[in-house]
Amino acid sequence: MKKLFFLLLLTMMACIGCQWKFQSPEDTEKTGDIVVERFDRMEYLYLTSGDFAALQQMKTLYPTETGTLIEDVLKLGRVDDPDINTRFLIFFQDSTLQALMQGVNEQYADIDDLNKDLTKSFTRLTKNIPGLEIPRIYTQIGSLDQSVIVGDSMVGISLDKYLGANYPIYQKYGYTEQQRAMMTRKYIVPDCLAFYLLRHYPTPEEAADSAELRHEHMAKIQYVVNQVMQQRIFSNERIREVEKYMLQHKEVGYDELLSAKNHQ
Repeated sequence: MKKLFFLLLLTMMACIGCQWKFQSPEDTEKTGDIVVERFDRMEYLYLTSGDFAALQQMKTLYPTETGTLIEDVLKLGRVDDPDINTRFLIFFQDSTLQALMQGVNEQYADIDDLNKDLTKSFTRLTKNIPGLEIPRIYTQIGSLDQSVIVGDSMVGISLDKYLGANYPIYQKYGYTEQQRAMMTRKYIVPDCLAFYLLRHYPTPEEAADSAELRHEHMAKIQYVVNQVMQQRIFSNERIREVEKYMLQHKEVGYDELLSAKNHQ
């Protein structure tokens, strides 16, 4: 019976590896499509089965993602620590994290809509900023920490932060109504775009001690996100100021806008 379970487990992992094969930026350019890597499913498989083979598959197929999750997001220690497998497994035995995993498994069984929206939005973005590459994008289950993890050419989405404005756990842990309004499926794509842009166009050094300059820079990024998504996802007075400026200066491109110290 144990041998049969192990064989079934390997078969499941093989299917996952085939269905969500890692897509390089070159492949994305050829197909024109973004296919989000379902790292969360391999994570879920290990954390619910406890089988070491599942964790080995995570480390083999997704070494960067596994290291980032364990070391940077969950802060459990180094991925090569002798007892890290046990620590990782025990950490997720918490009832709240078990509920989050189940919520992700139910709400994000199908993410075709995200693949399509990410493809359209990042295609428009890179067309308007030619030097910007379309990133690799994957999903994970965290512990209500960061919503989006960003590298130079990689974006990780923590699906546990997008389970809905009325999700009971968010209310239990004191998230405000304003925060919960943005913890929905609708904000996954705009958050990916915004944080990826912020990685490549960080807040200017001179804005470190100025909340006004930081808010202004973020308004520029949110304006660009609205434009490439062709929706008014983000809206406030600063974004409307940027929009007014861009209407009056049609010669200014996104790269110039985001690189400038001040749009006024």
